[in-house]
Order: sequence, then structure tokens, then C-alpha cells
Amino acid sequence: MPMTTTSTSLESIGALRDRIRTVFLGHPQTVDQLIVCLLARGHALIEDVPGVGKTVLATALARSLDCTFSRIQLTPDMLPADVLGVSVYDRESGRFEYKRGPIFANVVLADEVNRTSPRTQSALLESMSEGKVTVEGRQITIDPPFIVVATQNPYEFEGTYPLPENQLDRFLMRITLGYPDAEDEARVLELRPGDHALPNLEPAMHADDVLRLQRATDDVRLDRVLVEYIVELARASREHQDLRLGLSTRAALALAQAARANALLDDRDYVIPEDITRHFLDVGAHRVLPAHHHAGVGAGLDADAGRDILEDVMRSVASPV
Repeated sequence: MPMTTTSTSLESIGALRDRIRTVFLGHPQTVDQLIVCLLARGHALIEDVPGVGKTVLATALARSLDCTFSRIQLTPDMLPADVLGVSVYDRESGRFEYKRGPIFANVVLADEVNRTSPRTQSALLESMSEGKVTVEGRQITIDPPFIVVATQNPYEFEGTYPLPENQLDRFLMRITLGYPDAEDEARVLELRPGDHALPNLEPAMHADDVLRLQRATDDVRLDRVLVEYIVELARASREHQDLRLGLSTRAALALAQAARANALLDDRDYVIPEDITRHFLDVGAHRVLPAHHHAGVGAGLDADAGRDILEDVMRSVASPV
């Protein structure tokens, strides 16, 4: 059954995808993963080795949207106030005035998030979870749409602080880029899109379009049998012998919303099992703890082990026909 969303909105999704791909020449599915996060009101964690296009991909999304954008280059000496904002004394008024930090934007690029201290990492928690910031006893809402796209290097790299489990849980997906194939890598060398195309990238979608598509995502139908399928996947992960911590109810909610967004991306107003299985690993792997996990071991390494275990979980649960 065709989507009830206007064709103009659906064309906007295609235009957004094409616009990002003019700059990011890596694997196309990573662009779709990022768009799914946007439609599902989720945040994205892009993890890989330096130099494979993490920042280019995140910046391309931001420049392709006619929304406010801020980039936070996270460093070990950064304080929470550098992210959330700080009160400054105004001599003329004789009062302290709150100066908003870079978290107050529609699209926030948190570059190298695991290079900053746990204290500053935790400052992102409330804003990512609730879209609000608490300062001086009052809550300030961040205007929607709001998405945090964080990049990080693998944990075996020097100078990194592993993200705590409750911080990882705030990301809808953990996306790994990998190296481009030989043909795409040659195109990067020839075109140098990060230097030439990226600074001149024009928006393909306005903030109102994003909000409309997010509401359309909420309206995508998820039949009861598929709800039960997601629940069975989550319960199977909790009972798996190789997992100390399985998928939470929040993870199940995230998977359901990602499935709805994927259906919208494919021009459907209903979810099919493939929408769930397509993003099961990306939504779930960074939220589970393998049984061999020990304190101090990088969660990035465990996420790879988590993918293998969740593949086994997915095979153990029969998919609805």
C-alpha cells in the first residue's frame, strides 16, 4: 500500500540521500542508516578508525538540512559548561545571564566524543534523552528537530575514554563505516569532496520537512505480530548464555522506531519483518554486554562481539511470515 505522505516529502528524502552521497562516497547503506536515525528522532554514533569519512558524513547531513548546526570538537580538558552553556554576569543589568552552549542546535556534531572526560560525556545525557538542558534549577527545551551525531575512534586508540553504558544507550544506532572499495576510494582522491563539494553543499530539506517526516514515521503501522517479534528478540537476548546484559525495553522501543523509519524510507506505511532485521544489529550491538566483558575493556570492542551474538539471537527467533 503506498504511503499517504505527500510525494513532495518523499522526494525530499531522496534529495537528502542524493545530496549527502555527492560528498560521502563510502558505502551507501551508511547514509540510509543516518537518515533512519533522523526520521526516528534518534542519535547516531559513528565509530571507525581516523580518516574514513566520519566527520565528512556527519557534516554532510548537517549541511543538507536547512537547520541550525553546531560542531563541538571534544577534548580532554573540555568542561560540561563548554557544551551546555554558562551564566555570565552582566554589569548593565546587574544580573547573571545564561549564555547557551553549542548543544542548542538542531544538528549537533560531537566530534571525537570519547576523547573528552566522563564528566563532560554525561553532560550530553539529559539533552540527548529528553531534548532539554537543566541549568540553575530550570529546564530549557532544545528546539526540534534535534539530533546528535557523535564520532569516535576505536577504544584501542590512545587518549580515549570508553563511553558508559547509559551514554551508549542514548544512541539509536552505532554505525561503522569501514574502508571504501577501490573504485570509491579512487573517486575520493580525484574529486576531494571534503575540500570542494562539502563547503558548497546546499540544503535539500527544511526543518519543517524533517518534523513532518518524523510525525509520518510515528504513524507507520506496526502490527501486533511484529510487536511480539521484537519482544521475542529482546527476551532471547536476555536469556542468551553469552550475554551478561541483553536488550532493554528502551532498546526494543528504539528498534521499533527504527523499523518504522525504514518503512517510510521504502515508501510504505506499514512495517515488515525485514525492517526489523535490517537494523537489529545496528540498534542492539552497542547496548548489550557480552559475558566476557570486564570493567576497563573498551565497549567498542564488545560491540563487535555483540553483533556476532545478536546474529545468533536473530537466527534463534522465527521471523513472522
